Amino acid sequence: MGGSQLISLDIHYEDGQFLTESRPLPLLVGRGAECGLRLMHWRIAKNHFLLRRGVDGVYIEDLGSLMGTRVNGRRITRFGPLKQTDTCIAGPCKLHIAETILVNKLNEPSILSATNAQLIYPRVNDQSDSNIECRNNQFECNEGRVAQDMAGCLDIRRALHASLIQALDLRRHDVSALSDMALRQEAEKCVEELIKDYTEIDTDIKKRELITLVSAEAVGLGVLESLLENPDISEIMVNRHDLIYVEQHGQIQRHPAVFSSDMAVRSVIDRIVFPLGRRIDESSPMVDARLVDGSRINAVIPPISVHGACLTIRKFSKKNLNFVDLIQQASMNDFMAQMFQICIDLRLNMIVSGGTGSGKTTLLNILAQGVSPDHRIVTIEDSAELQIQHPHVLCLEARPANAEGVGQVTIRDLVRNAMRMRPDRIIVGEVRGAEALDMLVAMNTGHEGSLTTLHANSPRDAIARIETLILMANVGLPILAIREQLASAVNIIVQLTRMPCGRRLVSSVAEITGTESGVVQLQNLISFDTQSQSFLQNSLPPVFFKKLDSADNSFARKWFSTP
Repeated sequence: MGGSQLISLDIHYEDGQFLTESRPLPLLVGRGAECGLRLMHWRIAKNHFLLRRGVDGVYIEDLGSLMGTRVNGRRITRFGPLKQTDTCIAGPCKLHIAETILVNKLNEPSILSATNAQLIYPRVNDQSDSNIECRNNQFECNEGRVAQDMAGCLDIRRALHASLIQALDLRRHDVSALSDMALRQEAEKCVEELIKDYTEIDTDIKKRELITLVSAEAVGLGVLESLLENPDISEIMVNRHDLIYVEQHGQIQRHPAVFSSDMAVRSVIDRIVFPLGRRIDESSPMVDARLVDGSRINAVIPPISVHGACLTIRKFSKKNLNFVDLIQQASMNDFMAQMFQICIDLRLNMIVSGGTGSGKTTLLNILAQGVSPDHRIVTIEDSAELQIQHPHVLCLEARPANAEGVGQVTIRDLVRNAMRMRPDRIIVGEVRGAEALDMLVAMNTGHEGSLTTLHANSPRDAIARIETLILMANVGLPILAIREQLASAVNIIVQLTRMPCGRRLVSSVAEITGTESGVVQLQNLISFDTQSQSFLQNSLPPVFFKKLDSADNSFARKWFSTP
């Protein structure tokens, strides 16, 4: 699999001119000077389309050209894998793939057809694959014998998968026009015919499982589908195609399920990111995206990932959680839930701080649900994950740069734009860069009650990190001015912690009371005592009590009466 790939194109012009060009992939085609193949005509856009190497062949992607790109007479957005019989039309040009050439590490080119499966799938009888199968048969997990049996059928799964790809042209459509249900049904029928040749599949149960798994790996998410349906699993970590870990009930453990090959993982990643307009290839080997249900995914492929494609999925609960659920899970108590609701009603600016997997997004969703229905909310995220149950909410999502390095829309751009959208509150999924300054400006300019999350280990660390992020923006503000702005903008910092046992809880709630001698002052309102395993509150009253009206005096009295 090492080496680069060249593509040879036959190009026919309207005036009868003909030429053949060979270029390395990925290949940008257009009029621009940066294009690997320049077609000089007014009907060709500066950056017209992109040819790139995919998991199962060569793909063509239109880059938003005015005249469009057509394959076999149909205007496409993305299409593949291309065959030698396909006709691509861009402007006055008609293009065909003549051949693809794989240049290996010894610099010995070998000519392969555009649909040669050896480009995509490893040899079935490779000795290393046998070793992987032996390791997989040693799995011991609560999921039981079905997953182990499927791990022990890797050779058959690979053979069926390769045969299925050859029998069905699964991806020869415009990606936006795919019908997953139709493809799944067609794939299962095909596998059902192919599996008759394997007499070692001796039981109907194993045959049914194998049909489902092979077809899912070809047109769906493969072994991930059953893991995503399991409500007890909160996180899925594919370290390697044959090494999958899951987080279940707060504990991380190895799962017996495996993919048939590394290319199967790559194919699943492609199917996830394509509909979202994201891309992942050798030139852009990292991607953040989301599934249909809102689950967050991160994927990394070689050369960044040394041992093959890696995929991490953070699942979100299908149930809309609320304060009652967190109280039942011992993540907070009733008194804290009442305080959070009052903070929302008083339109206090809040930061939810914590480490990875501590429950920041979950708490942010719950806090946002307490916002008055007549308030207009604008949410801003890198990858849309928030599932806020509110009647008046607008969701904005950042966009990475395209293949030419242009078109990027950052969180900072969205925060600035959100202030022109007449929001009552702005919610930023996570502050991790220079947008921290714009968020503080928004909190200080009539958008009280805004919320965001931040990676930090304590409220004091959260303040230090915000200062660092603003300094990274290179706006030239002195540190004292930054601290004054921060103390004026942020009211409450909620710290979340994930305990060694997997329990997630609110470990402290701190209030910013101002600055003194150039230092931001914090008052700890509530903290979690690990000795007594209980939530303790400070005897000093919060500063925001001054904003309470007579109707809320009962909570103020409760603050002093509650131990």
